[in-house]
Amino acid sequence: MAQGRRVERVAALIRKETSELLINGIRDERVHQGMVSITDVEVSGDLQHCKIFVSIFGDQASQPQVMEGLQAASGYLRGELGRRLQMRRAPEVVFQLDRGIEKGTSVLGLLNKLEDERKERGEIPAGSDELPSE
Repeated sequence: MAQGRRVERVAALIRKETSELLINGIRDERVHQGMVSITDVEVSGDLQHCKIFVSIFGDQASQPQVMEGLQAASGYLRGELGRRLQMRRAPEVVFQLDRGIEKGTSVLGLLNKLEDERKERGEIPAGSDELPSE
């Protein structure tokens, strides 16, 4: 189980250092077109591969450009992670777009819209906010 804790610890350190590098280290203008947020980091058991899940806030049109900028910076990021974490072999970094926040926001918007429609009709069925009896 010690191996699992080490992988989690390395993932947390990669997340912290990558966040720092996104703010101060990466100079590619494409990366700074939208606000990039790291949502999760997955590291393989042998610490050789790393998936960094990012959420990009901003224009839908700029998201592909931001992802291209992140992929272009992955070599620089790998070298910096190797130096900062003092690892013998830095993991290969792959960025992946996380649409979880987007989907959650759209579902909440639909639920709010349905609630507003029910209020407009003025008919909220009795007991609709209660649990069904079995």
